[in-house]
Order: sequence, then structure tokens, then C-alpha cells
Amino acid sequence: MRCPFCGYTEDKVIDSRLSQDGSVTRRRRECLQCSKRFTTYERVEEMLPMVVKKDGTREPFDRTKILAGIKKACEKRPVSMEAIEEAIDRIEARFIESGEKEIPSSAIGEAVMEALRALDEVAYVRFASVYREFRDINEFMKELKELLHTKKK
Repeated sequence: MRCPFCGYTEDKVIDSRLSQDGSVTRRRRECLQCSKRFTTYERVEEMLPMVVKKDGTREPFDRTKILAGIKKACEKRPVSMEAIEEAIDRIEARFIESGEKEIPSSAIGEAVMEALRALDEVAYVRFASVYREFRDINEFMKELKELLHTKKK
């Protein structure tokens, strides 16, 4: 593992812990050159499907893109990183378990919206406004009314 501070490639593991569900190992490491400490996360590499974009191009499933989108939507909202990580874990597991070799990017977007709706309604509306490319206030209001309608049920 390369030290994020000095770039040295030798370190020692100080502590290892499993996540609550046992799918991720958290390791505290100490660089043998600069003695600074850093954390790494280790997870089993799953066979993730390819993502088919709107324009037909294909790219590997990328957890970090989902994380970036959810973090942006949840900015300045009372949503913990733990809750965000759990939501992403569920999204990722859903697509792995589907057994599909390819999935449309729209399916990922809808899964993210579903997760955000459960996490934080403001974050959901923020994400929806970008994802659905609202062109005017009427489209925005329609989404809000739908959110309020489903909340009353």
C-alpha cells in the first residue's frame, strides 16, 4: 500500500476490524518511512455489471460515482456517511445479485433516487432535479407534489 503522505510503499498494519456485516475490513496502517497513519478499506471484488450509458457506450460499474452523486445531494443535510455507505452497499448488492452482465445507467439513477427518498427528502429532490433535468418550475413542483402525495400514504 502506498503512503498517501510520502508515497513510500512499505507500511505495517496496526489494527484490523470487520464492518458490521463483515463485508469490509478496515485497516489502520503506519508508514515505515514517515510514521504517519492512514486507513484503508478492503472488500471482496465482486463481478459487477457493465453500465450502458444513454449514448450506448459501456463502462464498468463505479461505486465512487454513486458516492459522489449522493454526497453532493446530501451536502449540508443531516445524513451520516455511514447511512450513505449503507445505501450504496444496498444499491451495489442489488445489481450484483441481479446477475445481469449489463445494466442501463437509468436503472442506477432510479435506485439512487429510491435510496435518497428513504434517507432525506431534500437530498432526494436535489438529486431528482439534476437527474430528471427539470426544465422549469412546473416540473419541479410536479415532483414535489408526487413526493408529498406518497408521503401521506
